[in-house]
Amino acid sequence: MVQVRSLARYLEAFAPLAYQESYDNAGLIVGDPDMEVTGVLVSLDATETVIDEAIAKGCNVVVAHHPIVFKGLKKLNGRNYVERTVIKAIRNDVAVYAAHTNLDNVAGGVNFKIAEKLGLQQVRILAPKTQILSKLVVFVPDNDLQAVLSAIYDAGAGRIGTYEHCSFRVGGTGSFKPLDGANPTVGEIGRDETVGEHRLEVILPAYLESSVVAAMQKAHSYEVPAYDLYPLNNANQEVGSGAIGELPEAMNLQDWLGYLKGQMQLNVIRYTPWRGTPIKRIAVCGGVGSFLLNDAVRAGADVFVTADYKYHEFFDADGRIVICDIGHYESEVFTKDLIAQHLSKQFRTFAVILSDTVTNPVQYFT
Repeated sequence: MVQVRSLARYLEAFAPLAYQESYDNAGLIVGDPDMEVTGVLVSLDATETVIDEAIAKGCNVVVAHHPIVFKGLKKLNGRNYVERTVIKAIRNDVAVYAAHTNLDNVAGGVNFKIAEKLGLQQVRILAPKTQILSKLVVFVPDNDLQAVLSAIYDAGAGRIGTYEHCSFRVGGTGSFKPLDGANPTVGEIGRDETVGEHRLEVILPAYLESSVVAAMQKAHSYEVPAYDLYPLNNANQEVGSGAIGELPEAMNLQDWLGYLKGQMQLNVIRYTPWRGTPIKRIAVCGGVGSFLLNDAVRAGADVFVTADYKYHEFFDADGRIVICDIGHYESEVFTKDLIAQHLSKQFRTFAVILSDTVTNPVQYFT
């Protein structure tokens, strides 16, 4: 039996809620965490129609990219589509989970899915986040070293990019004098003691500080382990906004626009004038991406693929780059495939179904 909380825990291991933007509302929005999952419907949005589809297909969980609730609801009387959706989900015991900007902000997330659709190579985060890493320094007696290492690794420390179990250690001598009331593992009350120790250093995500320290303390034999936690300003190359990569071969503008339209299944592309240079390096951001324009330019991108550009914002390209606005829904619709792929690999006791409902509120007359 798989409970909703297990489903949420798995999704949050890949896209931690700590990485969502401050305005966001990712996570379990509606539903009982202890409810058994009978089926999952994956959609870009959670709307009334999507809830109806989930009920019809025997799914009691909807996993969507966009949260149905962004602001606090003071009343639930069905006066708008948000309230009606929440009411319908509650009445029919359908849980609603959202993986939004936390899924945008991780390597392998939404923007990496766009890069995959475009066949980009050497893909990396466009604007890595800073101040989300910490360093733990702990002084460990020689006999405890492997136990402490294993414990903090299991708790999520020591991962850098595509490497794990990363640490630095150097041997030395620790000294202490137990006082009355102490219960020392080594030494005697009132006597100075020296012990062979290692200074152990590991990097960890800041949001895991409490769990990593707890794991260290449990594995450490000392009554009061000596340790330090330092906030780091290092850029975390695995977390941040947008993505950038290279096309296998350069294209001219017309070939690029045709390729983009076909790969992303677009009705229309709004774009700025081409500066005439070959198009090879592509920056992408699903949904609203204008805040990343200067990052894309600094990274040497020839094109910036994103959505929701306003008229005056297009002038900001200023001949430096081609902005391609492909629409919000269109830029993120393949997020459904990304989520479904992850869930299908992990869970085998229930169906994971892609929603057939087109939730795009924008229609095109062609």
